[in-house]
Amino acid sequence: MNRRISILSFVILAPAILHAPLANAQSNSQDVQIYAGYLFGDRLLDQPVSRSTPRLDDNATYGARYTYHFTDQWGAQLSAGYTPTRAAHAAGGGGKLGLTTVDLDVEWDVLPNFQLAGHQLIPYTVVGAGYAWANVDTMDGFVGTTPVSISGSNGVTANVGLGAKYFVTSSLFVDIDARYRYMNRLVTDLGQGLNTSETTFGVGYRF
Repeated sequence: MNRRISILSFVILAPAILHAPLANAQSNSQDVQIYAGYLFGDRLLDQPVSRSTPRLDDNATYGARYTYHFTDQWGAQLSAGYTPTRAAHAAGGGGKLGLTTVDLDVEWDVLPNFQLAGHQLIPYTVVGAGYAWANVDTMDGFVGTTPVSISGSNGVTANVGLGAKYFVTSSLFVDIDARYRYMNRLVTDLGQGLNTSETTFGVGYRF
C-alpha cells in the first residue's frame, strides 16, 4: 500500500518538482491528470495448477499521468496505475492480486491544433516501456504430482496506445485512452507473458 501511494504521489507531484527549471521554456507545456477505467487481463501461468490455469482477472484500474511537451507534437509521459484485482481460477478459488504499474512513454499529438465545436481536440498516440509489481495471495496446488507454491513477482512491461484530449477550457481537459500492455511475468514460478489492455477516462490540467 505504501509503495502504491508513493508512486502515485510522485506522478502527481512531478510537475511541481520540474516547474522551476522548466519555467524559461515558454513554448513548452505540461499536463497532469488522474484517470480511472478498466483493465482486461490474461493467463498468469503457462500451464494448469491443480487442473486450473490462474489468470489476471478483469477489473477496475486507476492512476495518474504527467506529460511534458517538448514541442506542440512531441512529449514524454510518466504514468503510474493500480488495479485491485484477483487471481481468478486459482486452486482454492483464487485470491487477491494487487497490480502496480509505472510507465515512461513517448507521446505524439497527431493534430495539436484541431478544433471541435470551438474547443481544442487533440488525438494522440503513445508508446513506451515500464515495470509492474504484483502482490498476490500465495497459490498452492499441484502440477501433475509435484506440489507448488506460487506468489507474486515483478517484471518489465511494454505498451502502446491511442487517445484524445478534449479541452473544456484553455487548460482543463478530459481524456479518453485505450492501451495494450505486455507484461513479461507477474508470478514467481510457471509465469508467462501477459497480453493485457485497458481503457480509461481522465480529467487533466495543462499549464
